[in-house]
Amino acid sequence: MEQFLPLVLVTLALVAIPGPNVALTVANSLRYGTAYGLWTVAGTTAGVGLQLLLVVFGIAALLQLAADILTWLKWAGVFYLLYLGVQSWRTPPEDLSAIEAARIPVATLFRRGLLVAILNPKTLIFNAALLPQFVAPGGNYLAKLVIVALVFLTVLTLGDALWAVFAGALRPLMIRFQRLRNRITAVFLVAAGLGLALAGRK
Repeated sequence: MEQFLPLVLVTLALVAIPGPNVALTVANSLRYGTAYGLWTVAGTTAGVGLQLLLVVFGIAALLQLAADILTWLKWAGVFYLLYLGVQSWRTPPEDLSAIEAARIPVATLFRRGLLVAILNPKTLIFNAALLPQFVAPGGNYLAKLVIVALVFLTVLTLGDALWAVFAGALRPLMIRFQRLRNRITAVFLVAAGLGLALAGRK
């Protein structure tokens, strides 16, 4: 489809501009390593995937009417990210090499990524407006929309994974500067929270 190339380019542009999902991924990659950052990506991908299901089946239009619910969801996500940021800022320096076998469970990182993605209603509305633009008229509209959503999610996941790998590559340097690593992680988490808080502003 000729719509695929513009869709891929738009998605790559979105990935290149870090949002709450990317910020959380970078923070976890810096703190725990690339593999754990990728588990975060798995969580955010699952969250975005659930939102895309809502878009594909038209529920997004109904959710736009529930402004109060969207507002509460957004601020729940904001406070959750700020809480994680404060926790990271207050964490004392530690010798990561001594706790290699006792890291945070990957299920926790997956859950965090899932929550951050789901608790960002702006992306739901944005995707509901964006994806139909790449569906050619005529034929089976639903099938075409599903394909567009899958392409979008695939490119988004690969882009987020690259962010995780990049941040993980910087981690050995951060291990030498434990307190700085905690501070940088905290900054990314707080930035994710602020980005989510400002996401609904025009």
